[in-house]
Amino acid sequence: MLKINRVHHIAIICSDYERSKRFYTEVLGLKIVREVFRAERISYKLDLEVNGLYQIELFSFPDPPARPSRPEAVGLRHLAFEVDDVDEAINEIAKHGVNVEPVRIDEFTGKRFTFFADPNGLPIEFYEI
Repeated sequence: MLKINRVHHIAIICSDYERSKRFYTEVLGLKIVREVFRAERISYKLDLEVNGLYQIELFSFPDPPARPSRPEAVGLRHLAFEVDDVDEAINEIAKHGVNVEPVRIDEFTGKRFTFFADPNGLPIEFYEI
């Protein structure tokens, strides 16, 4: 039987590299591990660390197609980050002008969560532990 250890990384393609880089590093506070410009692809690849556990790869490509819909497009539905306190997380990103949906309660777990979007419209969730 196949043995999968954990998610290794999540890759995101952005339309405005500098804007997305600022969002993921300055608004969400992810740490830059490595940044590479791949001239043959006219593409940046930015490796980001999430609390030392996971890695997000942020890519830029010339003229990527737009996301078809939010959030029920085929493929990745959303990216969820676990937080200790949803209200505290909301207050931090609100300082950067990020609009956040009202906090909801997960009907199955009773946990609090909310959604907001990255600069490309990718839905991101804060889920309280």
